[in-house]
Amino acid sequence: MTRIEPELIRRWLNGWTVARSLPEAEPAESAGDGLRSKCDQPGREVEVFALRADEDPESLERLAASVAAAQQITWLTVPTLRPRAVEAVVSAAGLELLHRSEWFMTTDLTEHPQHAPAAPYESEVRTEGAVTVVSVHGPSGEIAARGTIAVIGPDAIADRIETDPAHRRRGLGRAMMSTLAAAAVARGARTGLLIASAEGRRLYSSLGWHHEADVLIARRPAVPSNR
Repeated sequence: MTRIEPELIRRWLNGWTVARSLPEAEPAESAGDGLRSKCDQPGREVEVFALRADEDPESLERLAASVAAAQQITWLTVPTLRPRAVEAVVSAAGLELLHRSEWFMTTDLTEHPQHAPAAPYESEVRTEGAVTVVSVHGPSGEIAARGTIAVIGPDAIADRIETDPAHRRRGLGRAMMSTLAAAAVARGARTGLLIASAEGRRLYSSLGWHHEADVLIARRPAVPSNR
């Protein structure tokens, strides 16, 4: 494989916006180059996702230029199999790299390994609409780990997988991912999609998730405010 399929990125983004209760992503300024999502977060008002960075480097150049000129604080997220080439393009546009080592990953959820949390931890599963939230509670009722998965047709997009530092190295991440996968399969999903951090990818790889592409994230450098 020499590139990541644009449709795979679209499928992930469709679920990611649902998981985060965001508006549906819209085409970026240059039709076909990418998609634009309104995040409305401090330091991350808009995020643009490149669709064809590997097959058409000029499309990435156009997106990078539009992000560099944006009035709102805008991130550019680029799934790629050519991270060095992408890094050169975004740097030439005057953008700074925020993350270099995230991974786009997929898995067959019907074959996902199952792990239950060890006592005294217990899992709580809540589903509302397309979104399921799993919380793993500690002995005092505190939330020790938490994660979300959105089911869109045959796809399930996992997001915001977190374990509290005080409860790490106890298998809670594995247990939570197992519960999320089982909940998604029960609702008809087969393919799992996610973007993993450098820390998270070790967990997901151990559970059979596969690397599809690197993910680079860039934005225009912050301008120091005048005092």
